[in-house]
Amino acid sequence: MYTIEMAYARMRELQDLANRSRAHQSVAAARHAEASGARAARRPKKR
Repeated sequence: MYTIEMAYARMRELQDLANRSRAHQSVAAARHAEASGARAARRPKKR
């Protein structure tokens, strides 16, 4: 038997997984931009 509580628990698991994946992607994208020099190229150097 599949209850509402079980469905809700599974929904929360999937939501947590999606949030972790999203956070990981943004960190990876920031690292990639930093490694490729895109961040430094956008902003002029301070003097």
